[in-house]
Amino acid sequence: MTTVSETIPEALQPEVGAALAWFNQQQDLAFEVTGIVDGDAALSAGDSRELRLVLCGGDRCEQRSFRVTGSNDAWVIEFTDNMPAQQGEKPQAELDPPPGVRNNWLEKALSQHAFVVLLFYRGFW
Repeated sequence: MTTVSETIPEALQPEVGAALAWFNQQQDLAFEVTGIVDGDAALSAGDSRELRLVLCGGDRCEQRSFRVTGSNDAWVIEFTDNMPAQQGEKPQAELDPPPGVRNNWLEKALSQHAFVVLLFYRGFW
């Protein structure tokens, strides 16, 4: 079962920071890590870790997967989003965001409008 956590395990902090910096270099706005998917599985990996991160920036959140290898001096990072699913596993299309991800957005929207309509459809956001 997929587990989404807002807390990044301390042992994964360097890899998560490197993946975030690498991702932000390719974006037009700054994202931040708001969660990790199956962090315990990433902890048990060897030299190459696959990180599934929930990234939020501006008005959007994305779940992206990265393969991180190397060390603090020289990280090698690549997307694994487009790689075929392993062992017959179907990739998950969307994840519900962890609690609190949209708090800043909602507060900002409420200050600009009389009301805000939130639509949830089958767990997609």
